[in-house]
Amino acid sequence: MKRIVVIGGAESGSGAAVLARKQGFDVFLTDMAPIPQHYRKLLEDNGIVFEEGLHSPDLILNADEVIKSPGVPDKAPMIQAIKAKGIPIISEIEFAGRYTKAKMICITGSNGKTTTTLLTYHILKNGGLNVGLAGNVGQSFALQVAQQDYDYYVIELSSFQLDYMFNFKADVAVMLNITPDHLDRYHYNLQEYVDAKFRIIQNQSEQDAFIYWNDDPIIQQEIKKRKIRARTYPFSLKKEAGIKAFIEDKILVINTPDQQFEMEQEALALQGTHNLYNTMASAISANIAHIRKEEIRLALSSFQGVEHRLEKVASVAGVEYINDSKATNVNSCWYALESVKTPVVLILGGTDKGNDYSEIEALVRQKVKAIVCLGVDNTKLHEFFEGKVNEIRDARSMKEAVNLAGSLASKGDTVLLSPCCASFDLFENYEDRGRQFKDYVRNL
Repeated sequence: MKRIVVIGGAESGSGAAVLARKQGFDVFLTDMAPIPQHYRKLLEDNGIVFEEGLHSPDLILNADEVIKSPGVPDKAPMIQAIKAKGIPIISEIEFAGRYTKAKMICITGSNGKTTTTLLTYHILKNGGLNVGLAGNVGQSFALQVAQQDYDYYVIELSSFQLDYMFNFKADVAVMLNITPDHLDRYHYNLQEYVDAKFRIIQNQSEQDAFIYWNDDPIIQQEIKKRKIRARTYPFSLKKEAGIKAFIEDKILVINTPDQQFEMEQEALALQGTHNLYNTMASAISANIAHIRKEEIRLALSSFQGVEHRLEKVASVAGVEYINDSKATNVNSCWYALESVKTPVVLILGGTDKGNDYSEIEALVRQKVKAIVCLGVDNTKLHEFFEGKVNEIRDARSMKEAVNLAGSLASKGDTVLLSPCCASFDLFENYEDRGRQFKDYVRNL
């Protein structure tokens, strides 16, 4: 009997273990951290043997195949030991893809992928399709395949998930943009990160679709180097030959062989330039899936945005507070600053992933009156922004950061939490950081 070892016991790993058990494999799950109670119950209910707080080499290195959760870094000693023994390592997405005949709409990009994934899911679901939401958002793909397999899946894919995907095929692949991110996981080599992202189109055939932002310089450069077999659907703000979605006279136009579609820009639920790109990608996907125009129009006008992404929290004493905790890289923060029209007090900081802050320098000089650095080590932020804004202050907790930002803001200003960094120095994750921000703002 084939032995499957799953590394990581949260959403991705526990779902993979349940599917492996259902397929009749000998399954063992291991996690260096304590496994949260609801995942432990899921494993116990499905009769899966697991360990937590350690990795036992004798129970792991006899695997025929290892499923690695995306949060487990390659440099982890156990991963190195598995590789040294030549045991194949795959992702949960690769594994689950073997056991479903569903159509896959897969979305990647450095920024905007959660919004685009949720919006695409919203359109397809409202359009009457039997569709699941998976990957970096929603429930584990493997668990859904095990328990209630759908006809379609909309899957958000990070570079970490793509790294361990080999035979999986996206029927529709969406690439929103590529900017330097997670370089700490890619030897500070941008090309390695780019190559990981482009794995989304591997195995595609002439029957499949590749949707991408035409104005992204890195995507353009890579397309010239690669043989793209899928039908291409580029989108842009400008109408040009071959562009399948664009803006003309404040009208969103989708012009694909599948169907033509137009909608007034101001009727879209999501506003801001970056959201136009997300909307175009989602609408093209919906066109390819033959969703009726009136269903697409209704869904694009009714969509509720993503929590922790440019989320308006409250207005206190004439100051607008915006939670953009999901901005864990510099490019996300650029979009946030670009969308705010008033003077800004910016809350920045956390675990730096090799950030280059020069990308936001011009917007910071133009719009930001003060920066509150929220992190354990703010040295890099001080070194870069000193002299570029009137005031830089430090905070060691979210409560302190919110109070400081509030005291630095005047009526008509915006306090923006858009940290550019991961959250692991002071918070459990970006959701925890965003929720704390909202709680303290509402208590002002």
